Amino acid sequence: MGSTRPATRDSTRRTAASRRGAVVAALMLAMALAALDATIVSTAVPQIVGDLGGFSVFSWLFSGYLLAVTVTLPVYGKLSDTFGRKPVLVAGAAVFLLGSVLCAAAWNMGALIAFRVVQGLGGGALQGTVQTLAADLYPLKERPKIQSKLSTVWAVSAVAGPGLGGVLAAYADWRWIFLINLPIGSAALWLIVRHLHEPARTPRARVRVDWAGALAVFACGGVLLTALVQGGVAWPWLSAPSLALFALGLALVAVVVWVERRAPEPIIPGWVWRRRTIAAVNLALGALGLLMVAPSVFLPTYAQSVLGLAPVAAGFVLSVWTLSWPVSAALSQHVYRRIGFRNTAMLGIGTAALILLAFPFLPYPGAAWQPALLMLLLGGALGLFQLPLMVGVQSTVEWEERGTTTASVLFCRQTGQTVGASLFGAVANGVLAARLGGAGDLDSVTRALDAGTVPEATRHAIADAVHAVYLGAAGAAALAFLVLLFLAPRRFPVLKD
Repeated sequence: MGSTRPATRDSTRRTAASRRGAVVAALMLAMALAALDATIVSTAVPQIVGDLGGFSVFSWLFSGYLLAVTVTLPVYGKLSDTFGRKPVLVAGAAVFLLGSVLCAAAWNMGALIAFRVVQGLGGGALQGTVQTLAADLYPLKERPKIQSKLSTVWAVSAVAGPGLGGVLAAYADWRWIFLINLPIGSAALWLIVRHLHEPARTPRARVRVDWAGALAVFACGGVLLTALVQGGVAWPWLSAPSLALFALGLALVAVVVWVERRAPEPIIPGWVWRRRTIAAVNLALGALGLLMVAPSVFLPTYAQSVLGLAPVAAGFVLSVWTLSWPVSAALSQHVYRRIGFRNTAMLGIGTAALILLAFPFLPYPGAAWQPALLMLLLGGALGLFQLPLMVGVQSTVEWEERGTTTASVLFCRQTGQTVGASLFGAVANGVLAARLGGAGDLDSVTRALDAGTVPEATRHAIADAVHAVYLGAAGAAALAFLVLLFLAPRRFPVLKD
C-alpha cells in the first residue's frame, strides 16, 4: 500500500499538469483571437470599403469594437467573480464567434459596424477573463511564466495581424478575416469546456446581479468614449454634438455613482478605489494606455513621411518593441523579488520616460535604426513596468475579488488609450496647423502619403508634431512614476497562495 500511494499522487499530479497545460493553450488561443482582431482588419479596409461602401464611417469598424470591449470589462469582471471564470469565458467566446460569423455575412457597412460591436461584446470577456484565469492557475512565483506567454501571443498577433489581413484580402476575400476566427475560437472553446474544472465554492444563499449598474456603466462608458473617439474627427471639440455627449456622459457618471452606492453587489465596488494598491495600479496603467498611443499611432506616419520608409519597413520600426516587451516581462520576476513590485515598476516607467524624452532629439531626418533602437529599449522598459503591477495587484486579492480587480486595471488601460488617441491627435493637429499656417492636419498628411508626395515643409511639420506627441507621452510616463511614488504602498500587501 505504501508504494501505491506515491504512484497515485504522481499520476494525479501529471493529470493536473496536463489539464493545466490544455487550459493554458486555450487561454493563449483566446488571447490570440482578441489580439488579432484588433489589428487584422486595418489592412483590409480598402477592400471592405470597395465592396460595401461607407467610407465616411469606416473608422467605426475599430471604434465600435473598442467601445464594446472597454465598457464590458467591468461587467464581465464582476460576473466572473460571481459565477466563476468558466461560464463567463465560454459565453464570451461564443458571442465573439457569433459576431465573427455575422461580420462575414455583412451586406453593408452599417451591418458590419453593428456586428463588430457584437464581436466586442464577446472580446471584453476574452480579455478580462483570460488575464484573471492566468492568475488563478499559477501561484505567485510562477505567474510571470504565464503572463510572459500571453504577452508573447499579443506581440506576435500585433505583428502578424496586419500582414495576415492583407494576404487574406488580396488573395482570398476580406470576409475570411472574420471566418478565420472560427477554427481558433472553436479549439479554445473545446479545450476550456473539456479541461477547465474550477474548484467548488461555497454557494451563496442568493446571488444578486447588479443589472441596473451594468446598464448604467455600459451607457456611461459608451457615451463618454464615443465623445472622445469622435471629438475632433467627426465634429469639432466645441461643437454642439461634442458638448452634448460630454454633458450626457457626466450626468450618467452621477447615475452610475448613485446606482452603485445602493447596489448590494455593485459592478464597480467602492473598494476598487479605496484600496491604495489597486487605485495606484489603475491610475498607473491608465497612464500606460495614454503613452502607448504615441508610438503605436504616430510612429508609422513619422517613419513613412519623415524617414521615407515603405509601409512594411515603417511597420518593422514599430514592431521591434514587441520583441523586447515579453522578454523583459519574463525577466522582471528576478528584479521584483529583490526590490519589490512598486520599485521595479518605477524603474521601468522612469526609464520609459527618459526614452520617450529622447525621441525629439533624434536628428532630422535621421536613419531608421535610431527610432527602432528607441522602440526596442522602450519595449524592455514597459515590460519591466506592466507585468510587476499586474502580477502584484492580482496577488493582493482573494479569488472572489480577482476578476473585478483585473477588469478594473484593464478598463483603465483601455480608457487611457482612448483618451490618448483623442488628446495626442489634437496636439498633433495643432502643431501641424501652426507649422503649415492652418493648411494641414493628420488626414491631409495621410492622403499625401497615399499619393506618394510629401513636401519638405510638411515633413518638417510632421516631425515637430510627432516630437510634441512624444513629449506628451513622456509626461504621461512621469505621471505614472509619481502615482507609484506617492500613492502605491512601498510593499504590496500580497496574500498567501
